[in-house]
Amino acid sequence: MTSHRDPDVRGDVRTQIREFLTSRRARITPQQAGLPVFDTARRRVPGLRREEAAMLAGISSEYYVRLERGDATGISEGVVDGLVQALQLDDAERSHLLDLLRVASSTRRPRQRPAVARVRPTVQRIIDSMVGTPAFVINGRLDVLASNELGRALCAPIYEEVTDPPNNARFIFLNPQATRFWVDWAKAANDTVAMLRTEAGRDPYDRDLSDLVGELSTRSDEFRVRWADHNVRLHVTGRKSIHHPTVGDLDLPFEFLPLPGDPGQSLLTYTAEPGSPSQQALDLLASWTTAPRATRR
Repeated sequence: MTSHRDPDVRGDVRTQIREFLTSRRARITPQQAGLPVFDTARRRVPGLRREEAAMLAGISSEYYVRLERGDATGISEGVVDGLVQALQLDDAERSHLLDLLRVASSTRRPRQRPAVARVRPTVQRIIDSMVGTPAFVINGRLDVLASNELGRALCAPIYEEVTDPPNNARFIFLNPQATRFWVDWAKAANDTVAMLRTEAGRDPYDRDLSDLVGELSTRSDEFRVRWADHNVRLHVTGRKSIHHPTVGDLDLPFEFLPLPGDPGQSLLTYTAEPGSPSQQALDLLASWTTAPRATRR
């Protein structure tokens, strides 16, 4: 039996497809696409026109208009590849488009992925054993499901959140401390929204994620503007610059690793370059977390 929510979900996904394709088309100028431009004064938008995007993708203008309306019925891999090339999509954008097309073209609701909010004891023991390495377990909506002691000490301001579990997106956009904690707050904010947008395309039936997006859109102009950009990102590896309230600035490479045995959960770890000031600060923080509680200040 089909859920009464199915048409609404697919309709919302069709809207996402339209807005995503439109936003990607608008950012590419004809010059960037290698097209001659003879009527610059008559162009109403700086980006590609629909017929130009269709030509670059190797499809008819009528078919492209259908796609921008979210009609993904029978779309082939070749058409997807043409869109990727025409709109110059990166790997994250291609994956996001495929996720949206999959949901929009489905005639039945996919099996609901169970919401896993608990971290298995073996996973907790693994991160607890990572002495000297801040480690966390994060889900797709950026809830912090678990951490080791050093991780909790490193991200202490996040754990002051009243929500349980703490949520990185809510901290970044609703907590004034976030602009001090993240040295490059704008980049952290952009990455956070892009990760949530990626997850929303992957699992549009996640009610908790929809509620989070709705809350942040209502309470934060910064979030709402970024959400409308439809940017997506694969969060795999990189660097984060943190201003810790006690040990100061840290520049920390991170790794974001999916946990295959726990769908929807990922392991996030931070390290520091050996001998760097960041390593010294991290060592100092680690020494406090391992000191007897009576001697901690």
